[in-house]
Amino acid sequence: MASDSPAKKVLVPIANGTEPIEAVITVDVLRRAGADVTVASVEKQLRVDGYHGVKIVADALISDCSQTVFDLIALPGGIPGAANLKNSEVLESLVKKQAADGKLYAAICASPAVALASWGVLKGLKATCYPPFMEQLASGATAVESRVQVDGKVVTSSGLGTTMEFAVALVEQLYGKEKADEVSGPLVMRSNHGDEYVITELNPVEWTASDSPKILVPIANGTEEMEAIIIIDILRWAKADVVVASVEDKLEIIASRKVKLEADMSLDEATKLSYDLIVLPGGLGGAQAFAKSEKLMNLLKKQRVSQRPYGAICASPALVLEPHALLKGKKATAFPAMCDKLSDKSEIENRVVVDGNLITSRGPGTSMEFAFGIVEKFLGRKKAIELAKVLLFVHP
Repeated sequence: MASDSPAKKVLVPIANGTEPIEAVITVDVLRRAGADVTVASVEKQLRVDGYHGVKIVADALISDCSQTVFDLIALPGGIPGAANLKNSEVLESLVKKQAADGKLYAAICASPAVALASWGVLKGLKATCYPPFMEQLASGATAVESRVQVDGKVVTSSGLGTTMEFAVALVEQLYGKEKADEVSGPLVMRSNHGDEYVITELNPVEWTASDSPKILVPIANGTEEMEAIIIIDILRWAKADVVVASVEDKLEIIASRKVKLEADMSLDEATKLSYDLIVLPGGLGGAQAFAKSEKLMNLLKKQRVSQRPYGAICASPALVLEPHALLKGKKATAFPAMCDKLSDKSEIENRVVVDGNLITSRGPGTSMEFAFGIVEKFLGRKKAIELAKVLLFVHP
């Protein structure tokens, strides 16, 4: 159904060192709501090297945006990303104008303190940020502990693990509660934000890896960017050696919500290595591209035969693993609308299912639990929960 109102214009600035999960979830969720989102680099080039070496290609340079009127400007965090955003004079003047004009602006993680507070646009307003920056925030705002804080035209949020809640709150501020509910439904979000996550495990086996697990994450045109980036980033937070490989004929892919990502290498190059785990993000177009890639399918079949772990989320269990007999004799889950394609539907209601060497999950809103489930299988629950607390996915 067509939206009655014209598309709202949103600016999401990114920089070297930007926390990729915060940038990508914000862009993806707002685009799902129908917003016209411009991802703008404050660097001298379009490609930025986000935190943990995640490469994102912006739509424009910030200088191209200096005359545009936006309905919302939303800053991701990350260090040194937040400082790099703060040092952009064009961005500073855009945000100050936004505040003066009584329009929406927002920031997450370090950025409320490092950028917004330092620009003086939070005076007398309640705001939150990543806990280590609270003191800095308090010098320019009324600092409150909160996962997402809305005060007037300002929305702030505390960190990586609160990003999806933050993004849905932005949709609500722009379009209203009904649209926010409509967008959040298919995300399969948790209802109990901050609680410890649960994974369902059957036929437990130990997953082993030498020092740091070597993990392959393939990406393709049409890959769900939130799922890919959450998996890559959280596994890198856990010190895994993650290889992002493009199954396309070039390294840059255009994900399902048009976020442009750049892989570390081609799948051809990636097939020369061996992996402790191969994990597939979802997204309809991406899953179809994976299923058609003979090289990737051979790699996955070898992984299964040698009893090494593999996994998939969202559309990929149904469109990639099932048709290639990679779920044979296994329990799995998938994106709710795709579960009818699974031959064994007995565990589909679970958010994350581990069956021996296989791990599967449902959608963007279960991606963090999925990623932490992988961390848990390699490093143990204690380490996984510790990291989930640091990243504010679980209440510290």
